[in-house]
Amino acid sequence: MSTPAPPAAPRTAMWPLYAAGFTTAFGAHGVAASLGGFSEDAVTSLLILGGLLALYDGAEVLLKPVFGTLADRIGARPVLLGGLVAFASASAVYAVADTSGWLWAARLGQGAAASAFSPSASALVARLNPAAKHGRAFGSYGFHKSIGYTLGPLLGGVLVWAGGLRLLFAVMAVLAAAVALWALLAVPVVPPLPKARQTVLDLARRLTSRTFLAPTAALAGATAALSVGVGFLPVSGRAAGLGTVATGAAVSLLALTAAVVQPRAGSALDEGRLTTRTGLAAGLLVTAAGLGCAMLPGLTGVLTGAALIGAGTGLITPLGFAALAAGTPRERLGQTMGSAELGRELGDAGGPLLVAAVATATTLTYGFAALALLLAVGPLLTLLGRDRKAAETERGSGA
Repeated sequence: MSTPAPPAAPRTAMWPLYAAGFTTAFGAHGVAASLGGFSEDAVTSLLILGGLLALYDGAEVLLKPVFGTLADRIGARPVLLGGLVAFASASAVYAVADTSGWLWAARLGQGAAASAFSPSASALVARLNPAAKHGRAFGSYGFHKSIGYTLGPLLGGVLVWAGGLRLLFAVMAVLAAAVALWALLAVPVVPPLPKARQTVLDLARRLTSRTFLAPTAALAGATAALSVGVGFLPVSGRAAGLGTVATGAAVSLLALTAAVVQPRAGSALDEGRLTTRTGLAAGLLVTAAGLGCAMLPGLTGVLTGAALIGAGTGLITPLGFAALAAGTPRERLGQTMGSAELGRELGDAGGPLLVAAVATATTLTYGFAALALLLAVGPLLTLLGRDRKAAETERGSGA
């Protein structure tokens, strides 16, 4: 039997969790966008650059479900604090020891540490708020992560320009250490909840149920579209003769729109103006429409595509996490959030791979179309199913 949800925690307890969300986003995009930048210690080999980028994401794919399960067993707060301290330590390694080998070790350590504190922060957001406020809480958490994604490349670029990669890693070490201290002082102890013994079959049933698969698939689709937008909209813009300022503005517009939409979508869910099922379907369709607009030539296509992709992903993210929290026993939140984060990581990698594969065989326009079709299939099949069911009900009542 699950323990009743506690009243909402003080807002001061939530801010360190939002800061942790910002830290993981800044750590992912700030470094990724700066590794090949213009500095004396920049990575010049494309093969090494690809390996360093994959190292961080690979660690997250493998370890997020593990640390999510650990958070349920010993409590999410210790895993959060340990992950932040580990992130600070891994970042400090390269800031102190400026060699290529330590850069690999630091990036692997950052990915492993983010795998610990990211799902733990999501679980704490759910544990520290009643179900009636999950939409707003996850909307605020997603807002701060989006700010990290938005500012990461910009701030990372400035820091690398000023002092090279070592300065960037030093700042990240200080940031993670400060957030860890803040969380230690402000986030209350949330003890693990008693739980019934879970078999592998029980876990498989829960992770293959619609309450888990539907929001996780939507989150994976949103992350895939976000990654494609960030990576390929500038390519589309350059092909249309646009400069770096215009293409950079498009990426910023995408991330900023996602950041602005998330808290509003969460509030609409909490106030009953939106349901998770309707919101997720609408978010996928809006995101698919954004990819469709990205197929249009010129600045109009790039900007409208960016805005709609940002709006769609901003709608999906808080609703998806709120749906996962609502459909999960509170004593298993860490495991669910870690597994859902795995789905997002797969979408983050799979979306660009799909678009790149189709674009290589045809053109980038068809790559956008392929992902748009994939995202729109689920909601359209749901709508068709509803119409068919309504027609059958009408025929039955007429008989």
